[in-house]
Amino acid sequence: MLIGAWYLQALAVGTAIACGLLIGIERGFTLRSEKEGARVAGVRTFTLIGMASGLSGLISSQGHQLAAGAVVAGAAAVMTIGYAHRVDINDRPDATSPIAAMATIALGFVAGSGNPALAIVGATLVTLVLALKAEVHDFIDRLDQEDVKALARFAVIAGAILPFLPDGQYGPYGAWNPQKLWLVVVLVTGFSFLGYVANRIFGERHGTIATAVIGGLYSSTAVTQSLAQRLGSDQRAGAEPAGIALASAIMYLRVLVLVGLIATRLLVPFALIVAPAVIVAALAGWWLYRSAPHNEGSSAPGNPIALLPALAFLVFVAAAAAAGAWAQGRFGERGIAVLLLIIGTMDVDVAIVTAGGLRPEMIGATFAALALAGTILANMAVKLGITLAYARSKGKSAALALAASMLALAVSIGITFLSL
Repeated sequence: MLIGAWYLQALAVGTAIACGLLIGIERGFTLRSEKEGARVAGVRTFTLIGMASGLSGLISSQGHQLAAGAVVAGAAAVMTIGYAHRVDINDRPDATSPIAAMATIALGFVAGSGNPALAIVGATLVTLVLALKAEVHDFIDRLDQEDVKALARFAVIAGAILPFLPDGQYGPYGAWNPQKLWLVVVLVTGFSFLGYVANRIFGERHGTIATAVIGGLYSSTAVTQSLAQRLGSDQRAGAEPAGIALASAIMYLRVLVLVGLIATRLLVPFALIVAPAVIVAALAGWWLYRSAPHNEGSSAPGNPIALLPALAFLVFVAAAAAAGAWAQGRFGERGIAVLLLIIGTMDVDVAIVTAGGLRPEMIGATFAALALAGTILANMAVKLGITLAYARSKGKSAALALAASMLALAVSIGITFLSL
């Protein structure tokens, strides 16, 4: 027990020292050109600050809070006096270093109190923020008023509303979870905002593709809605059709990986069924990308946070959830296939988890793979409808790409079914 206690105490204080050393190296390197006597704290001082605050945290955990508070207050007072004197001798007062010193004191105290992992994570993040000074300033210089407004709107949607919604089952058949439903709005507006930022950084063409690839790894349906809405509102078509097709291609690959991890016995028959659709979707996305206008300038949409289309999408998701709950209650076990089909229109991942939980004696691997492929076909049909509804005539090329992939999948499902 004594050895274990000694090890934990040494780890706590050692982590506090490491926090101070890490931040001190960055501060020392950044301020290395300061004239003699102008620099208050460097590597050694920050390391000692980390040690002192770590020891104070350890003392506090032993029940001596007053003594620990005195050490922390003393360290903070020394830093305050030192940086106050620096303002008097320097025309460029530096607020970053004293704040970094206070962060070091806090992190060292956290480590000494018995949370070394949290402290070292905080220290690495502080060091990263300090080291990216030039990049952060360059990014800020590229922002305009609309960028800041878009960021503020998305912050309200994701940070000021979502955490406070109840996480429970409400509504008809207990199908509606307010927190999960609002997450749909966060996803749709988030991918819209991601596309806005990507366009500003990479240019319109490459930014749209980056949004499709990144978003397709999480929710190709939300990405499709976001890109289709942008395509319908823009006066000219860009790379959005290619993005819609590529998001579906990425979805196929992601589903294959999930099936391999969650429903392993279905992987081989499922891969054989969806392989033609993957090839068609990838080729269609590549062709549309090659045909997209080669405009590399920054041309982000005028309204990056389109809330009304996101709310309309939310209504559709809520209706699908209620329909799925109704099917399950109406048909019982016989409605499993219907339930998978309805859920799969909006969330293929849930269908995969459900299929992976079925016992082998309940359903054969090939038949289960067919059922899962059917949910993907239903999901693709939903995305086709979304594309036509939001993009209208401008979404013809994207709709044709989705339809071609659906046709390949439907033919593959039919051939496999007839071979049973």
